[in-house]
Amino acid sequence: MRAVIGRVDGFFSLDDLASHPAGIYRAGSARVFAKLGDRTHFEAEIKGLELVGRHVATPKPIAIVEHQDQAVLLLEAIDEVPAAQRTDEQWRGVGRALATLHGTKSTKWGLDAFDGFFGPLPQDNRPVASNKWRDFYRERRIRPRLEQVSLPKELTQAIEQAVERAEMPDAVPSLLHGDPQQNNLLTSADKAWFIDVAPYYGHPEADLALVDYFAPVPAALFDGYREVRPIEEGFAERKELWRLHGYLAVIAVEGERGTFLPRIEEAVARVRCRHVGSAG
Repeated sequence: MRAVIGRVDGFFSLDDLASHPAGIYRAGSARVFAKLGDRTHFEAEIKGLELVGRHVATPKPIAIVEHQDQAVLLLEAIDEVPAAQRTDEQWRGVGRALATLHGTKSTKWGLDAFDGFFGPLPQDNRPVASNKWRDFYRERRIRPRLEQVSLPKELTQAIEQAVERAEMPDAVPSLLHGDPQQNNLLTSADKAWFIDVAPYYGHPEADLALVDYFAPVPAALFDGYREVRPIEEGFAERKELWRLHGYLAVIAVEGERGTFLPRIEEAVARVRCRHVGSAG
């Protein structure tokens, strides 16, 4: 990869934060972010960055270049303030940026223009015929992931029933980041930056639920969001419902080890209890 971008003075690996081999190359005063992967994936990522970048800060794409039998995506490198060193105001800035993005609306759930990727997995953005959020979430987010994993039949059925029965507040389709887990929300000294976007028009809560599903974030992020847009009452109770497709994606990539299968079981049980309680 070094031969692709010329003389290199230094390299900082970001492999532990990305789903692809990635890092920042330094050549003199220039810094370039590079990651290795598939051209089709990177072409979709650039389209996503261009769409999201109309409303919030995203790194500028530089090029996709061939490297042996793979491709290298080169992007503007962000002079990032690490998450552990961010001020409350910087975290609030992340929340405000996410809320600003969600202020872009559509008449349809999904995205006609292009499909994307959630991590390394294909993401189907095609709108559904009914143009209802529940149907889109089930058909384009939950069922494709269920087809990629091997879960007990009873749990698969329980997941589908949970999506059918869960309370879902009304909303207008909003432009989403699509994968706003903490490592994909960066901060420089003066602004928030969004990377690894997987955009489509969906329910804002589907983004908010993913912000802290790998690691906790300060309450300041949500405070900043509320400065621009409200967070509906009961969101905390629905958070695990919106995380189901993310949990399934992790299992599809990494297998059933870790804490994600128990989280799925807990989320399904929570919806079941609420449904039984309301029915009674």
